[in-house]
Amino acid sequence: MYSEIQNTITTLQIEKISIDRKALLQSLINYLQSKIDKKEAIQLNFICTHNSRRSHLSQIWAQTLASHYQVNQVTCYSGGTEATAMFAKVSETLQKQGFKITKLSKEDNPVYAVKFDKNSHPIICFSKTYDAAFNPSNGFGAIMTCDSANEACPMVIGAEERFPITYEDPKKFDNTPLQDEKYLERSLQIATELKYVFSALKS
Repeated sequence: MYSEIQNTITTLQIEKISIDRKALLQSLINYLQSKIDKKEAIQLNFICTHNSRRSHLSQIWAQTLASHYQVNQVTCYSGGTEATAMFAKVSETLQKQGFKITKLSKEDNPVYAVKFDKNSHPIICFSKTYDAAFNPSNGFGAIMTCDSANEACPMVIGAEERFPITYEDPKKFDNTPLQDEKYLERSLQIATELKYVFSALKS
């Protein structure tokens, strides 16, 4: 794993997560531990309305932390209730945190290859609906990362379980002096909570 990402993971302070958030995350921990105990493959689909910000941050950090904690049967995806594009500030924020990101296409909804380790397969990111052919059609855990998608999708077709773990949208700070700070803050919050999740698992 790239040293800058490794260093970031080391500094994430899971002890500062609130009791309420830990209780919310416990259902995801239980789901993952059950799959590990049964030696089953784990597929996670992180879902928000536009699949542009929070769901991509979550997908990338989840795959990274699964690798860090050697939970090797995890494959992470993301999707939305509609497709737009991965917002450029997400890529910029992750690059500043040490990820190596290559833009593979130039259309309005570009495809990105995101690497957290020089020898690992890249995470493929682009905006899509949660039920797009690229994503699993069944047997996955659905993590709802925004309130609007959580409310719009009371049932996610094909999901084994559904987890409403929502985050404030950094979009509200776009084109303001706080934009960089708030995107980094959201990325670190997501990373911290996912560190809490994956560090709790037992092989």
